[in-house]
Amino acid sequence: MDILTSKANGILTIEFNRPERKNAITSAMYQAMADAINDGEQDAAVRAILITGKPEVFTAGNDLDDFLKSAPRQADEFLKLPVFQFMQALSGTTKPVVAAVTGLAIGIGTTLLMHCDLVYAADNAKLSVPFAPLGLCPEFGSSVLLAQFGGHARAAEKLMLGEPFLAKEAYDMGLISKLLPAEEVLAYAQAQAAKLVALPASSIRATKRLMKANGADALATVLATEGKLFGEMLQSPEAKEAFTAFFEKRKPDFSKFA
Repeated sequence: MDILTSKANGILTIEFNRPERKNAITSAMYQAMADAINDGEQDAAVRAILITGKPEVFTAGNDLDDFLKSAPRQADEFLKLPVFQFMQALSGTTKPVVAAVTGLAIGIGTTLLMHCDLVYAADNAKLSVPFAPLGLCPEFGSSVLLAQFGGHARAAEKLMLGEPFLAKEAYDMGLISKLLPAEEVLAYAQAQAAKLVALPASSIRATKRLMKANGADALATVLATEGKLFGEMLQSPEAKEAFTAFFEKRKPDFSKFA
Protein backbone atom coordinates (compact mmCIF):
# COMPACT_ATOMS: atom_id res chain seq x y z
CA MET A 1 0.00 0.00 0.00
CA ASP A 2 1.33 3.44 -0.96
CA ILE A 3 -0.50 4.99 2.00
CA LEU A 4 -0.40 3.19 5.32
CA THR A 5 -3.01 4.07 7.93
CA SER A 6 -3.44 2.81 11.45
CA LYS A 7 -5.28 3.70 14.62
CA ALA A 8 -3.71 3.09 18.00
CA ASN A 9 -3.98 4.74 21.40
CA GLY A 10 -6.15 7.56 20.07
CA ILE A 11 -3.82 8.45 17.18
CA LEU A 12 -4.66 8.04 13.51
CA THR A 13 -1.34 7.67 11.67
CA ILE A 14 -1.14 8.36 7.94
CA GLU A 15 2.18 7.36 6.38
CA PHE A 16 3.52 7.92 2.88
CA ASN A 17 4.83 4.52 1.80
CA ARG A 18 6.13 4.80 -1.75
CA PRO A 19 9.87 5.28 -1.23
CA GLU A 20 10.80 3.94 -4.67
CA ARG A 21 9.12 7.05 -6.13
CA LYS A 22 10.16 9.39 -3.30
CA ASN A 23 6.62 9.15 -1.92
CA ALA A 24 5.25 10.99 -4.97
CA ILE A 25 1.49 11.20 -4.51
CA THR A 26 -1.02 9.66 -6.94
CA SER A 27 -4.76 10.28 -7.13
CA ALA A 28 -5.36 6.98 -5.34
CA MET A 29 -3.07 8.10 -2.52
CA TYR A 30 -4.91 11.42 -2.18
CA GLN A 31 -8.21 9.57 -2.01
CA ALA A 32 -6.87 7.17 0.61
CA MET A 33 -5.68 10.07 2.77
CA ALA A 34 -8.94 12.00 2.35
CA ASP A 35 -10.95 8.92 3.32
CA ALA A 36 -8.71 8.26 6.33
CA ILE A 37 -9.00 11.83 7.63
CA ASN A 38 -12.77 11.92 7.10
CA ASP A 39 -13.09 8.59 8.89
CA GLY A 40 -10.92 9.86 11.74
CA GLU A 41 -13.05 12.97 11.99
CA GLN A 42 -16.11 10.82 12.66
CA ASP A 43 -14.36 8.37 15.01
CA ALA A 44 -14.57 9.57 18.62
CA ALA A 45 -11.67 7.27 19.51
CA VAL A 46 -9.36 9.30 17.27
CA ARG A 47 -8.10 12.31 19.22
CA ALA A 48 -5.08 13.25 17.07
CA ILE A 49 -3.81 12.69 13.54
CA LEU A 50 -0.15 12.09 12.67
CA ILE A 51 1.19 12.46 9.12
CA THR A 52 4.64 11.09 8.34
CA GLY A 53 6.81 9.80 5.53
CA LYS A 54 10.07 7.86 5.33
CA PRO A 55 13.40 8.82 6.93
CA GLU A 56 14.84 9.92 3.59
CA VAL A 57 11.78 11.66 2.18
CA PHE A 58 8.49 13.08 3.41
CA THR A 59 7.03 13.43 -0.08
CA ALA A 60 8.23 14.68 -3.46
CA GLY A 61 4.76 16.08 -4.11
CA ASN A 62 2.57 15.08 -7.02
CA ASP A 63 3.42 12.08 -9.16
CA LEU A 64 3.60 14.03 -12.42
CA ASP A 65 2.82 11.04 -14.64
CA ASP A 66 -0.33 10.26 -12.70
CA PHE A 67 -1.15 13.93 -12.21
CA LEU A 68 -1.13 14.67 -15.94
CA LYS A 69 -3.16 11.57 -16.75
CA SER A 70 -5.85 12.67 -14.30
CA ALA A 71 -5.64 16.38 -15.14
CA PRO A 72 -9.10 17.88 -15.71
CA ARG A 73 -10.21 19.04 -19.13
CA GLN A 74 -12.26 21.81 -17.53
CA ALA A 75 -10.89 24.04 -14.77
CA ASP A 76 -13.87 23.49 -12.47
CA GLU A 77 -13.25 19.74 -12.54
CA PHE A 78 -10.10 20.25 -10.47
CA LEU A 79 -12.31 20.88 -7.44
CA LYS A 80 -13.74 17.36 -7.80
CA LEU A 81 -10.39 15.55 -7.88
CA PRO A 82 -9.08 13.44 -4.98
CA VAL A 83 -6.32 15.99 -4.35
CA PHE A 84 -8.92 18.67 -3.61
CA GLN A 85 -10.89 16.23 -1.44
CA PHE A 86 -7.70 15.68 0.55
CA MET A 87 -7.18 19.45 0.86
CA GLN A 88 -10.71 19.91 2.17
CA ALA A 89 -10.41 17.01 4.60
CA LEU A 90 -7.11 18.17 6.08
CA SER A 91 -7.97 21.86 6.27
CA GLY A 92 -11.40 21.09 7.70
CA THR A 93 -10.68 18.45 10.34
CA THR A 94 -11.39 19.47 13.92
CA LYS A 95 -8.84 16.98 15.26
CA PRO A 96 -5.31 18.24 15.96
CA VAL A 97 -2.84 17.26 13.24
CA VAL A 98 0.83 16.56 13.87
CA ALA A 99 3.40 16.23 11.05
CA ALA A 100 6.79 14.50 11.19
CA VAL A 101 8.98 15.68 8.31
CA THR A 102 12.32 14.24 7.27
CA GLY A 103 14.12 14.55 3.94
CA LEU A 104 12.36 16.29 1.06
CA ALA A 105 8.97 18.01 1.29
CA ILE A 106 8.14 19.30 -2.19
CA GLY A 107 5.03 21.05 -3.45
CA ILE A 108 2.03 19.85 -1.51
CA GLY A 109 4.53 18.21 0.83
CA THR A 110 5.23 21.75 2.02
CA THR A 111 1.79 23.32 1.62
CA LEU A 112 0.03 20.62 3.62
CA LEU A 113 2.20 21.57 6.61
CA MET A 114 0.45 24.93 6.69
CA HIS A 115 -2.73 23.08 7.69
CA CYS A 116 -1.13 21.02 10.45
CA ASP A 117 -1.13 22.18 14.05
CA LEU A 118 2.24 20.85 15.23
CA VAL A 119 5.06 20.35 12.72
CA TYR A 120 8.31 18.66 13.68
CA ALA A 121 11.08 18.49 11.10
CA ALA A 122 14.61 17.21 10.70
CA ASP A 123 17.20 19.96 10.89
CA ASN A 124 18.43 18.88 7.42
CA ALA A 125 14.98 18.67 5.81
CA LYS A 126 14.48 20.61 2.59
CA LEU A 127 11.23 22.22 1.44
CA SER A 128 10.04 23.81 -1.81
CA VAL A 129 6.90 25.12 -3.52
CA PRO A 130 7.88 24.97 -7.22
CA PHE A 131 4.51 25.79 -8.75
CA ALA A 132 5.40 28.94 -10.72
CA PRO A 133 8.41 27.29 -12.45
CA LEU A 134 5.99 24.59 -13.65
CA GLY A 135 3.69 27.18 -15.21
CA LEU A 136 1.20 26.83 -12.37
CA CYS A 137 -0.02 28.86 -9.40
CA PRO A 138 0.13 28.24 -5.64
CA GLU A 139 -2.31 25.73 -4.15
CA PHE A 140 -3.74 24.59 -0.81
CA GLY A 141 -4.09 28.18 0.41
CA SER A 142 -0.35 28.79 0.22
CA SER A 143 -0.79 32.06 -1.68
CA VAL A 144 -2.19 33.50 1.55
CA LEU A 145 -0.90 31.24 4.32
CA LEU A 146 2.80 31.42 3.46
CA ALA A 147 2.69 35.21 3.59
CA GLN A 148 0.94 35.01 6.96
CA PHE A 149 3.78 32.87 8.25
CA GLY A 150 6.76 34.73 6.85
CA GLY A 151 5.59 38.01 5.34
CA HIS A 152 5.02 38.93 1.71
CA ALA A 153 8.63 39.29 0.62
CA ARG A 154 9.79 35.92 1.91
CA ALA A 155 6.65 34.18 0.68
CA ALA A 156 7.03 35.75 -2.76
CA GLU A 157 10.61 34.53 -2.97
CA LYS A 158 9.51 30.97 -2.19
CA LEU A 159 6.39 30.95 -4.38
CA MET A 160 7.71 32.86 -7.40
CA LEU A 161 11.18 31.36 -7.68
CA GLY A 162 10.21 27.94 -6.37
CA GLU A 163 13.71 27.29 -5.07
CA PRO A 164 14.35 24.81 -2.23
CA PHE A 165 14.84 26.19 1.26
CA LEU A 166 16.07 24.54 4.42
CA ALA A 167 13.93 23.60 7.40
CA LYS A 168 15.79 26.17 9.51
CA GLU A 169 14.35 28.97 7.39
CA ALA A 170 10.88 27.41 7.55
CA TYR A 171 11.29 27.28 11.34
CA ASP A 172 12.30 30.96 11.43
CA MET A 173 9.18 31.79 9.40
CA GLY A 174 6.99 29.95 11.92
CA LEU A 175 5.99 27.09 9.63
CA ILE A 176 7.74 24.48 11.81
CA SER A 177 7.26 23.98 15.56
CA LYS A 178 10.64 22.44 16.35
CA LEU A 179 13.77 21.20 14.57
CA LEU A 180 15.32 17.91 15.61
CA PRO A 181 17.99 15.47 14.43
CA ALA A 182 16.43 13.35 11.69
CA GLU A 183 16.53 10.15 13.70
CA GLU A 184 14.53 11.75 16.53
CA VAL A 185 11.72 13.37 14.54
CA LEU A 186 9.16 10.57 14.33
CA ALA A 187 9.45 9.49 17.96
CA TYR A 188 9.17 13.09 19.13
CA ALA A 189 6.11 13.73 16.94
CA GLN A 190 4.49 10.54 18.22
CA ALA A 191 5.13 11.61 21.81
CA GLN A 192 3.60 15.04 21.15
CA ALA A 193 0.55 13.43 19.55
CA ALA A 194 0.24 11.19 22.63
CA LYS A 195 0.24 14.32 24.81
CA LEU A 196 -2.66 15.71 22.79
CA VAL A 197 -4.56 12.44 23.19
CA ALA A 198 -4.17 12.64 26.98
CA LEU A 199 -5.62 16.17 27.16
CA PRO A 200 -9.36 17.00 27.15
CA ALA A 201 -10.49 16.47 23.56
CA SER A 202 -13.09 19.23 23.78
CA SER A 203 -10.47 21.75 24.94
CA ILE A 204 -8.07 20.86 22.14
CA ARG A 205 -10.78 21.06 19.48
CA ALA A 206 -12.09 24.36 20.86
CA THR A 207 -8.58 25.81 20.87
CA LYS A 208 -8.01 24.76 17.28
CA ARG A 209 -11.41 26.10 16.22
CA LEU A 210 -10.76 29.47 17.83
CA MET A 211 -7.29 29.76 16.33
CA LYS A 212 -8.61 29.08 12.84
CA ALA A 213 -12.03 30.74 13.05
CA ASN A 214 -10.98 34.23 11.97
CA GLY A 215 -9.78 33.13 8.54
CA ALA A 216 -11.78 29.95 7.95
CA ASP A 217 -14.29 31.34 5.45
CA ALA A 218 -11.63 33.33 3.60
CA LEU A 219 -9.38 30.28 3.40
CA ALA A 220 -12.18 28.17 1.91
CA THR A 221 -12.61 30.84 -0.78
CA VAL A 222 -8.86 30.92 -1.44
CA LEU A 223 -8.73 27.14 -1.78
CA ALA A 224 -11.50 27.20 -4.37
CA THR A 225 -10.03 30.18 -6.25
CA GLU A 226 -6.56 28.64 -6.36
CA GLY A 227 -8.01 25.29 -7.41
CA LYS A 228 -9.96 26.75 -10.31
CA LEU A 229 -6.98 28.80 -11.53
CA PHE A 230 -4.65 25.82 -11.05
CA GLY A 231 -6.96 23.76 -13.28
CA GLU A 232 -6.93 26.47 -15.94
CA MET A 233 -3.16 26.83 -15.85
CA LEU A 234 -2.65 23.08 -16.26
CA GLN A 235 -3.89 23.58 -19.82
CA SER A 236 -1.57 26.51 -20.54
CA PRO A 237 1.31 26.42 -23.05
CA GLU A 238 3.72 27.34 -20.27
CA ALA A 239 2.70 24.34 -18.17
CA LYS A 240 2.94 22.04 -21.17
CA GLU A 241 6.44 23.32 -21.89
CA ALA A 242 7.45 22.91 -18.23
CA PHE A 243 6.19 19.35 -17.99
CA THR A 244 7.60 18.38 -21.38
CA ALA A 245 10.99 19.75 -20.38
CA PHE A 246 10.80 17.86 -17.08
CA PHE A 247 10.18 14.53 -18.78
CA GLU A 248 12.80 15.27 -21.44
CA LYS A 249 15.25 16.22 -18.68
CA ARG A 250 16.05 19.63 -20.15
CA LYS A 251 15.65 23.24 -19.09
CA PRO A 252 12.29 24.72 -20.13
CA ASP A 253 12.19 27.68 -22.49
CA PHE A 254 9.47 30.19 -21.62
CA SER A 255 10.87 32.98 -23.81
CA LYS A 256 8.27 32.42 -26.55
CA PHE A 257 5.35 33.04 -24.19
CA ALA A 258 4.15 36.53 -23.30
